[in-house]
Amino acid sequence: MSLSTLPVVARWGVLIALSVLFAVLLTWARLPAALLLGAMLAGILVENGGAGILVPQLPFGFAQAVVGCMIARVLTSTILHSFLHQWPLFLGISLLVIVASCALGWIISKLRILPETTAIWGLLPGAAPAMMVMADAYGADARLVAFMQYVRVVMVAIVASMIARLWVHAPAVAIAAPEVWFAPIHALPLIETLVLVVAAVVLGPVSRIPAGTFLIPMLVGAVLQINGLVEIELPSWLLTVSYLVLGWTIGLRFTREILLYAIRALPKMMVSILMLIAFCGGFAFALVEVFDIDPLTAYLATSPGGADSVAIIAASTNVDVGFVMAQQIARFMLVLIVGPALSRFVADQIARNVPNISDKTPT
Repeated sequence: MSLSTLPVVARWGVLIALSVLFAVLLTWARLPAALLLGAMLAGILVENGGAGILVPQLPFGFAQAVVGCMIARVLTSTILHSFLHQWPLFLGISLLVIVASCALGWIISKLRILPETTAIWGLLPGAAPAMMVMADAYGADARLVAFMQYVRVVMVAIVASMIARLWVHAPAVAIAAPEVWFAPIHALPLIETLVLVVAAVVLGPVSRIPAGTFLIPMLVGAVLQINGLVEIELPSWLLTVSYLVLGWTIGLRFTREILLYAIRALPKMMVSILMLIAFCGGFAFALVEVFDIDPLTAYLATSPGGADSVAIIAASTNVDVGFVMAQQIARFMLVLIVGPALSRFVADQIARNVPNISDKTPT
């Protein structure tokens, strides 16, 4: 039976129920970003079941702003000091990984596996929700970017967990501390955070800054927090709702045509991701040899993306957590700064040789 025969409220009910089911299963499987992935998978199934529903722009903007605040909360003074202490090394590592990502994206585009900027944004090693938002703002196909980003996140998490186990006999998959869904809320920090979110929702669309709804709270929130002017408070339930909205927004755009296109491209996507992981592993080996950094610390620091899962693994093993997270955050910030220019440059180079590549993209 097609979902189109059900009332709209019932279709949303099916979407929510499937999202909860998938999130529980993915959490049980200890996969990273289980909530967002579960919501995206549910959205894909519901869309291909004929639901014909979409997330309104206002909730989507709110979710973007919350994710911006979440990243701002991570940018603490400790991370900043660690970065300033060894900034040439951090920038050098970040640039090499980004260049490798863009080179692989260029190869994928040249082979017509994925279109132009979509391939580049899909491989750029940043926070997956942020890359989805940025890619959408810069004209890439956010559906394919999301698909590729989360394939990368899962593969990086699995490989990093296996390497951690081989080196230090850690559990096969690192486990985060249990989530406290309704922890006590500090009223003033929560109000400050919500003011930041609302301001971003209002100012983002009129600022003409690409992905302004996401970037404004991230940058402004980080500056205010580092200077002790605000404290960002994000209850688990608020993050959960935001992840669900982001996952639904992407998943409900996956038409049958785009889904089949992504599945056909999956094997080659996985090969390119494995190549990126291997490159980062080689660079980690160089760090060990040249700078005498602990091998597992070097590998986790250079691991291409999945910063949340890398943080969990780092916290559960005997590594320099500050170094690992400073490198991950430095690379993420650099991706935000240079990602748009790099994606446009590579796309322009491809377009000169293959002018009709974008015609191959499903809509």
